[in-house]
Amino acid sequence: MQIRNKTIVLSVAGLLAVGTASGWSAQALIQRPGTTTTATAASPSVPDAPIGPMTAPNYRAIVARNQAAVVGITTAGTMHTAMRPDSDSPRGGDDDSPFSQDPFSQFFRGQQAPRAQIVHAQGSGFLISPDGLVLTNAHVVDGAKEVTVKLSDHSEYKAKVLGADRASDIAVLKIDAHDLPAVQLGNSDQLAVGDYVLAIGEPFGLEETATAGIVSAKGRTLPGDGYVPFIQTDAAVNPGNSGGPLFDSSGKVVGINAQIYSNSGGYQGVAFAIPINVAVQIKDQIVKTGKVLHGRLGVEVQTLNQSLARSFHLQSPNGALIAQVEPDSAAARAGLKVGDVILKFNGTSIIDAGDLSARVGTSAPGDEISLEVWRDGKAVTLNAKIGSANGEEVAKADTGHSSDHARLGLSVRPLNQEERAEAGLSGGLIVEDVQGPAADAGIQSGDVVISVDGTPVQNVEQLRKAVDQHAKEVALLIQRGHSRIFVPVELG
Repeated sequence: MQIRNKTIVLSVAGLLAVGTASGWSAQALIQRPGTTTTATAASPSVPDAPIGPMTAPNYRAIVARNQAAVVGITTAGTMHTAMRPDSDSPRGGDDDSPFSQDPFSQFFRGQQAPRAQIVHAQGSGFLISPDGLVLTNAHVVDGAKEVTVKLSDHSEYKAKVLGADRASDIAVLKIDAHDLPAVQLGNSDQLAVGDYVLAIGEPFGLEETATAGIVSAKGRTLPGDGYVPFIQTDAAVNPGNSGGPLFDSSGKVVGINAQIYSNSGGYQGVAFAIPINVAVQIKDQIVKTGKVLHGRLGVEVQTLNQSLARSFHLQSPNGALIAQVEPDSAAARAGLKVGDVILKFNGTSIIDAGDLSARVGTSAPGDEISLEVWRDGKAVTLNAKIGSANGEEVAKADTGHSSDHARLGLSVRPLNQEERAEAGLSGGLIVEDVQGPAADAGIQSGDVVISVDGTPVQNVEQLRKAVDQHAKEVALLIQRGHSRIFVPVELG
């Protein structure tokens, strides 16, 4: 499939905004202009005998058995806008004002005051244990101040977010209830293209909606989602379905509905689900530790084409070609070299670069792995110990303990080499999510924290220690674009 000269909208399938303090409603979308997707299929083998028809699953029984375990999720969060006393516009001035060209203009508008708007959103989820453990998407609860879980009998419970991992888009919630119906978890690795699947969720807030289809493809890697080998289906998924379960023909959960490809914002026949085997790995880390650590190998890889395969004397263009090995990385210590082609990861064949990224990302730091590598015209086996993707806690746990996340309201990570070069910095922490005191102060996602009270910060631990030394307020040096400013933040 090749799409040209169109804007492709990757819709976060469950974040359906249903109202704010000002009364508007909208569907949350992520726009990815200029996206081109290419798929190449191998020539199918001709069967020796006709293929018999598959027996359709009993969808009625699957719904009857599981609909009580599918829940609706409603979130309430705060959107902060700066308002001038003499303006009704959240921008606080017209587009021709000199402030509109200044990335820090919101900090200099005289008597402006932050104005908070309450934003409500809806999504889906499902119970995985009788004591109230719920799985959903991280984007469903991202930035939420309050999360409510609604059961099929219309009873409602306030939910605690045990942890939310943005990299895999998995969140784990807990409600204070017992003896609840729960789904059965299946094995997503056993799915095959053509298998029947059934989705249950709350598209547009419509409770207990069931839609059916087949598995269209496996191992899809989407832009910005290298950790997840998505299941592609043609089951109808729309805003509000995010976080809901995808069932196989036996009635077991094999995926979590997460995203759709669309140029309209609605369903157009292509939906993506997170494999349940990936979700369970993330869930286990969150429940055990309240955080998630992703693996890192330390290589840049590319997908082979037929020409490259011939150049490396490979019979087929399968595998991940190493274009760069980072010094002092897990790959370097294992002996991987530029020009190696990784064919297998722990005995499982690697189809392309995205396949390798997904398998490394879902591995835990410290895991011992085996790699089959094509080098100099022959296959060799290397062993590696997976490193950590970064030094931060990827999952933000609602623990109630004092930390930089709770007191500042920031989720940050160190700048990578490319980002440092682009920003002209030797270090710093990029803001990935902002709420609470930092949001009130005007800090935004994409800002770079350079120092705390004049002390440079290079990693999350340095930021945490610097914040812990202050009782009431800190001054953060922020870079936005190529402009810098100190921002005072009152600590929570």
